Amino acid sequence: MPSALPQSDTPKVKVSARGASRLKSGHVWVYRSDVVSSEGVGPGALVAVSDRHGKPLGTALYSSSSQIAIRMISREPVADFSALLCQRIAAAIAYREPLVCGTDAYRVVFSEADFLPGLIVDRYNDILSLQILTQAMDSESVRQTVLSELTERLRPSSIIERVDPRVRELESLPPRASGLLHGEKTTTTFTMNAVDFHYDALEGQKTGAFLDQRENYAAAAQYAHGQALDVFCYQGGFALHLAPRCSRVTGVDSSRPALEVADQNAALNHRAIEWIEGNAFDLLKDYASAGSRYDTVVLDPPAFAKSRRDLDSAMRGYKELNLRALKMLRPGGILVTCSCSYHVSQTDFLEMLASAALDAHRTLRLIEVRGQAKDHPILLNVPETAYLKCVIFHVSL
Repeated sequence: MPSALPQSDTPKVKVSARGASRLKSGHVWVYRSDVVSSEGVGPGALVAVSDRHGKPLGTALYSSSSQIAIRMISREPVADFSALLCQRIAAAIAYREPLVCGTDAYRVVFSEADFLPGLIVDRYNDILSLQILTQAMDSESVRQTVLSELTERLRPSSIIERVDPRVRELESLPPRASGLLHGEKTTTTFTMNAVDFHYDALEGQKTGAFLDQRENYAAAAQYAHGQALDVFCYQGGFALHLAPRCSRVTGVDSSRPALEVADQNAALNHRAIEWIEGNAFDLLKDYASAGSRYDTVVLDPPAFAKSRRDLDSAMRGYKELNLRALKMLRPGGILVTCSCSYHVSQTDFLEMLASAALDAHRTLRLIEVRGQAKDHPILLNVPETAYLKCVIFHVSL
């Protein structure tokens, strides 16, 4: 990390004892309630952080609007932020070289986990999809540095920005439309685990696909058999991986556009999959009541707990889904069940599953407890970087 002295005009922010303790413990966020003074600090500024007694704690990016007021980028002073950005992007690319194989689609930069808070970059073959989530990363100079470095190092045909309007509103950033930042190409195909996918950079959720599940897709396929049901299938990630191992696969999602892409992906891979548009809760209730039975069930719902306030209702939702799935599984069946809610801990998730199994009068044998793919690194002292749970069970009577 840089050790040069900062510019003399670097704005200064002091944090409370609680904020300082949080940083000293290895976390990189300080909430607004723990900022003691930030006089004269502008939106997105690079700031020198100290405790309330003036003891230096490092350098951070400041937000004037978010509840996360400070995101640390270095424990040392930073003289040249542009140079640091380039170093960090290069390091993020290098980190993935030995870890990512069998795919041309993976996360290149994962915000805090790559020491670039507020920047997400995903690669889909020859297209890069970029998200900017903080005031600091939205400045024109930072944007140009990021684009230049990505273009030079990865040589993409195009770079697309995917805009999250809600995040821009929370950060008090002006509205911006998703669109091309570099090149002209907006569609391509990419490959995960020898399965091909269509990709439209300006459509779909997040940056277009769920790359964090890539390794879980392959793991689920190891154990899948018989008749399979993929619930919240989106564009068919799990279903397409299960199809070669199963006699029949059905994918369910409430989004017709997602299912249309899933069907195109099935055709691309010459796989016969039944797609059903419907509400997962209603459908599982109807299937269970009708006595439908499956040998493999995958549950990959969206985040039910967007905040800690949602935790109780989220756990009820997860339990209902898993209870119905367990009742539909034949003895010897496989349950693959996921949660991408950070606020639902792994312990909470497993306890909920144990309770659902008791209510369903089934016995679960744990095969694997998994998380996000390795290109979505986890910082041990920043638990927010670990969010995805994927658990695989053998289901007995």
